Formats: sequence, structure tokens, C-alpha cells
Amino acid sequence: MATGPVVGSAAGAVLAPDRRGGAGRDRIDKTMNVNNPAVSVVVPVRNEAGNVAGLVAEIATALDGQWPFEVVYVNDGSTDGTEAELRRLMALHPWLRQLRHARSCGQSAAVRSGVSAARAPLVATLDGDGQNDPAFIPAMLRLLEADPKIGLVAGQRVGRKASGFKKMQSRIANAVRGAVLRDGTRDTGCGLKAFRRAAFLGLPYFDGLHRFLPALIKRDGFTIGYVDVVDRPRGAGVSNYGMWDRLWVGILDLAGVWWLIRRRKRVPEVSET
Repeated sequence: MATGPVVGSAAGAVLAPDRRGGAGRDRIDKTMNVNNPAVSVVVPVRNEAGNVAGLVAEIATALDGQWPFEVVYVNDGSTDGTEAELRRLMALHPWLRQLRHARSCGQSAAVRSGVSAARAPLVATLDGDGQNDPAFIPAMLRLLEADPKIGLVAGQRVGRKASGFKKMQSRIANAVRGAVLRDGTRDTGCGLKAFRRAAFLGLPYFDGLHRFLPALIKRDGFTIGYVDVVDRPRGAGVSNYGMWDRLWVGILDLAGVWWLIRRRKRVPEVSET
């Protein structure tokens, strides 16, 4: 895990991973008001049974004692032991929930299902493979709380743990996206994000939405915050969302998002008199 301060690019803040708390152990936790959380953590997963318990524990450790929270796992049609492992942990932690897609619908659909079901006004998302460190979530949430104009805080990976080919693909995709959309975001592929639930649900939905959140949130008049985060190796298993579909479909999505941004001329400032 990462240690030491990480510089966030929003407001020049120095942001460090927060590892206080300890509710993530395998014990029954009855202390939290699960019906009125301040933060919902949404985790899309497919066939990640070997990574569930460790990540659940880390999320709880990062947030315990700071915000009332819930963790919403969206089981995107898993065929391994993911569902059983989540059920086991749900018996221990009343703040843990599981939504299940009858068949896999993709990462964007899983994130959308989780955010729609979330009970809190602030939502954090991260991938279920263990590469995203939940210790960075508190820094993201504090940026959202400090400035109502920020609609999204995006994690920006440093020291990424991926193959050379995957890194090259990501660099090319981010460069092309940045040149076309001019969203000011170096890395949109990081699963660690925090945003206002209402802002997310107000976006036009399409498959691949999660890759264009900064540009679309900015389109609706919000500003974007950034926190540098340290990438980690995958905990167990193999990647379940392929990269070739992201490459080719992403080109079409990019054209569509560009069109949406061009068609939004001015964000209305509404007041009731």
C-alpha cells in the first residue's frame, strides 16, 4: 500500500491516504445507521470472489468513524463464488449490500445500477480487483464537501501496475480523449472516483459512460477535482472487462460525447421567486 503524502491537483492540497478506523475486520458490526448513510461506496465486480473480503475490509477501515457509510457491491453476472462470499460478509456487516445482474451487462451498467440504488448523496466508486486503494477515498470526499461547485473528484494513477501494452494503450486513449474533449483530465481510466449522486444520475446514460465522467460532469456546469492515487497490483484472478472492446467502442463513444458537449451551449442558473 501507498504511504506518505500524495499531492492532489485541486486547490493545491496535499492529500495523504487515510487509514484510520478498523471496522473492516471479520466481526459483526451493529453500530452504524445503515438507513441514512452520508457516503455510498459502489463496487462493480464480475468473478472477483478472491478479492471481495480484503477490499471490503479496506473500505471499512478507510471510512469508519468519519462518515456513516454503506458499501454497495454490484455483482455483474458472476459465475464464481462472488455471490456466496458477499452473502457471508453481509451477515457480518449490515452496511454491506449486494445487487446482482442476472447476466453480465458491463461495467458502466454495473456502476449505474449501484449509484441508482445508493442511499447517500455522495458516492465513491472503485474497481473490485484490489488495484484501487480505498485509503484515498476520504481525501476525495473532503474535496467534495469543501466546495459545492465540484461535482466529481477523479483519481489520477501514478506508478500504475499494468503491462507495458496496457499502459501504452491507456496513454494513447487519454491523449486522444484530452485533445478532443479538453476536459483537463490526465487519466479517466482510474476506477477511484467520488461524485454527487444527483449529478451522476442527471447525465445521459450510455455504455462506456464511466470513461467520460469528467467531461460530462463539466458539461453540466461543475468543476472537477483531482487526487493522485497509487495503483496496486491486482489482488487475485484475471481482468474481467476486456480492453479491445474499450478501444474500438471508445472511438464511437468519444464522437458522441464530443457532440453532446458541443450541443450544450449554456448551463441555466435557476432561481425561484
